[in-house]
Formats: sequence, C-alpha cells, structure tokens
Amino acid sequence: MAAVVPFAAHAADTVITSWDLQTTAGAVKVIRDAADRFEAANPGYKVEDTHILNDAYKTKIKIAFGANEPPCVFASWGGGPFREYVAANQVVDLTPYLDKDPAFKERFAPASFGAVTVDGKIYGLPAENTAIAVVFYNKDMFAKFNLTPPKTWDELLTVIDTLKKNDVAPFALANKNKWTGSMYYGYLVDRIGGPEAFANAAQRKDGGSFADPVFVEAGKRLQELVNLGAFQKGYNGLDYDVGGSRRLLYTEKAAMELMGTWEASTIKNENPEFFNKLGFFPFPSVPGGKGDPSDLLGTLGDNFVSVTNACPEKDKAVELIKFLTDDTAAAGRVADSRLPPIKNLKVDDPFLQDVSKLVGEAKSVQLWWDQELPPKLGELHKDTSQELFGLSKTPEQVADEFEAAAKAELK
Repeated sequence: MAAVVPFAAHAADTVITSWDLQTTAGAVKVIRDAADRFEAANPGYKVEDTHILNDAYKTKIKIAFGANEPPCVFASWGGGPFREYVAANQVVDLTPYLDKDPAFKERFAPASFGAVTVDGKIYGLPAENTAIAVVFYNKDMFAKFNLTPPKTWDELLTVIDTLKKNDVAPFALANKNKWTGSMYYGYLVDRIGGPEAFANAAQRKDGGSFADPVFVEAGKRLQELVNLGAFQKGYNGLDYDVGGSRRLLYTEKAAMELMGTWEASTIKNENPEFFNKLGFFPFPSVPGGKGDPSDLLGTLGDNFVSVTNACPEKDKAVELIKFLTDDTAAAGRVADSRLPPIKNLKVDDPFLQDVSKLVGEAKSVQLWWDQELPPKLGELHKDTSQELFGLSKTPEQVADEFEAAAKAELK
C-alpha cells in the first residue's frame, strides 16, 4: 500500500517564478500549458506564473530589478530598458544554450532576436507575437457609410469627415497610458521622414536631430487630427488596460483604433461576435513624405522571455522558456490569433495570414519608440505625445524639448 503523503510535502518542490503581462484567457492558457509540460518533464519543480496588466507590469518589474529581487523568468519588449538590465549583469546570456541546440534556435526568424541582442549575444527568446501597429476598423460600419480603408492622408481625412457627420467618433483612443497615442507620432515621423529620421536622431548619426522639421511636421499632423475631432472626447483620461477604447468599438461609438495586432486576440477573447466585424489597414501615407507606406511600427517578438541572473535555477529556467516558445506553445498562440516569429509556421487564420503578408512586404519594422529608447527618453516620448494630444504644447516645443533631452542622454 502506498504511503499517504501529506500535502505539506509539496513544499519541498523547487519553485521557478515567472512574470508576464498576458492577462487574456487564451494567452494565460498557453503559458500555463507550457508550465505544466515543463513540470511533467521535471518532477520536483513547480512554476509559479504571475500575469500582470501592462502598465502595472512595467512598474513592478522595474522595482523588482532595482531591489535585485526579480523573478526567474520575465517578459520584456527588448530595446532600451532591457539593455540597461543586461548592462547591469542582471540577465542570463542565452547564447551558449542556443549554441548547444541550434535546431531550436533556427526555428525563429533571424530578425526576431534583434531587440534582445546586445554585443552579439542573445538575452531573450521571442515568445508571444509578431506585433505591428495597424488601424483596426469596423467593416460593417465602413460598409454602412460606403467607406473604404484609406491609403493616403487625404483619404483618411475624408473617412474622418464622413464618420463625424454620422455622429461616430472616427478613432477610439485610451490615452491615459500614453504609449497608445505615441503610435500616431511614431508613424507620422516615419511616413514624413522615413525610418532614417528616427534612427539618425536616436543614434546621433548623420546629423540626426529630434528637432528636425520632420518631427515638427509630425506633431502638426497629429494636432490636425485632434483639431478635426478625430478622437472621442476625454481620450487622454481613458484607460486602455481596462478596455476603454475597445468598449467604444463594441458599442459602435467609434469606428477605428490604431493599435498593435495583439488587439485582435484580445477582442476575440472578449467579444467573438465583434471579432467577425474586424478589419485592419496600414497607417496611411502622407503627402510628399519620404517614408514607404509598407513601413511598420512594432516588434517581431512581442513579448520576449528571459532569465535573470538572480535565479538560483538558471538551467531549469532556461528549459522553461524553451517550453514557453516551443512548437506546441506557438501552435497555441496561432489558435489564439497571434503570430509568433517562427519559420514555416502553419497558419490558416485569414487575419494572421494578412499580418504575415504585411510583415513580409515591409521594408522597415521600427521597434516601439518607448521601448527602443533609453528609459528616460522613452518616458519623455510618451509624456510629450500625450501633451501634443492635449494641445498643451506645440510641435516645436516638443521637438526642442526632446532634442535637448537626447543630447543629455545619448552621448
């Protein structure tokens, strides 16, 4: 007869902590399934997975690293803030692990490692999604008003005018979180000046400057939308994390939303009926702009998973993140309307096929500014974007302020 083991004996299990910012049912299920598979392959180990809303996560992970008490496994966007953790020797170099398992590494699209590569070493695995910012729209509403997805700025203004005349807010925006509105500014800079405008200013090369006329014109175009009433009232106080902008879409109080393609998965979980009405189109071109309309703002790995040097079980934590990004996890994400950057991924969903086509045709995929830039500049970018939306600063003031800060930070 087998001995009865008291419940307290489970306290002997070795716990690996894992934090992420996936809170929808579909995303959490994929992560928990990977954790369960890891536990089955590693008796005596348990994964304690914690799922935190976007903005709260940013604060929590920053505090945890500052106190040198981060989880074993954590999610990030790569880029500037992530590079600071790497510079402080707080993140495990995954290169030796990947070199021992080249078949696993070769599954990923090579470009997907860019945001988590520092000095030629890889510090994260692309996990969740190929996430790009697109303009989502209500196909039924567009049909009702005889509208077609705009490809140019002038066509966009016509769509805005028609929707306003029918008492519909053209764009839903929840800009309390600031990063939500910053996408407009990023795209406008790209469409006006091309990807090199931001790259040269951020890398301080070829005379690049955030005070360049490109950045001023981008601010003017953004404020043109504001003055036209392109957004619902109270947008700077509405919270994205609690679904503020999506509710406007669901109730047909707004027709469009500029957001990352993860929004489709969120909507599919929240409101499957509305998901069937959902379409998207790339951000329109701007008259006389140097930017290619195929250029995208986003990431080829949203989010990345990494292991911290504070973790006492680094090897097992690395094994866990491989479960989190293996073929089974990738298939689960595809079923949840997400597109991990995995080669030869079987995708039947028309939405994901369209996203894949858009990415494949893009001449540039610029990482979100607030993640590419060092933390102080990333925060300033969000703050000044919100101020442009609030009309509390002029485009010239924002450009000059940003350039002054860049001179101090980017040496």
